[in-house]
Amino acid sequence: KRAVTQIGKNGYPDSIYINAAKIFQGIHIKKSKDRFLVQYGENSGSPMMAFKDEHSRRVSYQLAFNALKYQGLLEEILVDSKAYPCYSIPDKLSSLLVVMLYDLQDRKFQKRKIFAEEELVAEVQEIGHYLYRYICKTKLAAALARCRIKYDALSIECFVPETVSKQEQRASALPLWFWINTFKISLEDVIRYLEMKEFTKVESVSDFDHYTYAVDQHCHDVLVFPSSLREELPNLDLFADCKLLLQ
Repeated sequence: KRAVTQIGKNGYPDSIYINAAKIFQGIHIKKSKDRFLVQYGENSGSPMMAFKDEHSRRVSYQLAFNALKYQGLLEEILVDSKAYPCYSIPDKLSSLLVVMLYDLQDRKFQKRKIFAEEELVAEVQEIGHYLYRYICKTKLAAALARCRIKYDALSIECFVPETVSKQEQRASALPLWFWINTFKISLEDVIRYLEMKEFTKVESVSDFDHYTYAVDQHCHDVLVFPSSLREELPNLDLFADCKLLLQ
């Protein structure tokens, strides 16, 4: 369970790319024929691969929505670098191409890791090799640099629409709510564990500091944590063992 949590900067298992591409295929912005840069095939309706665990599901959706946020930029990079169109990549794989390009630039165009006991998917391997070929990778990186110069953008975050950016800022500031999985652990045992990890219990969210938490006033099997702990909490055993579940 902990393995998937740590692999983001090394890439993901093939199943996550496939599932993210299927999610993206259903949510990508459809443009008129005179405006589209990349043509996406019809949604085949084929089922997604089984998620290994809840974290794999979340990572797949996060990857798909990140590709959606930067869809316009990613399409422009593909066309500007002449990586698209490519006769060997059919339109039905365009969603996978965009999703994997987002991940490649997020890893600073570094080669992704193949994980032990991973179920390889031919389409993912094909797209991955195509994007990472020296000439293609170099052209993609150069196209990204040209886009940033063209739009005077310090980073790709500057390409996020203002409405989306404001929504993300609001969401990132919200407290984190977790259900206690009472099939696995009691409230008392959770509190003892958190005290051992030097967390301090406070009365309400208005009293939050960094390593603090509160018990929900209406649902006593729900705990609330500060948003500043968003990256740290998943590394605790309580979360890796699904004893606390993110709401």
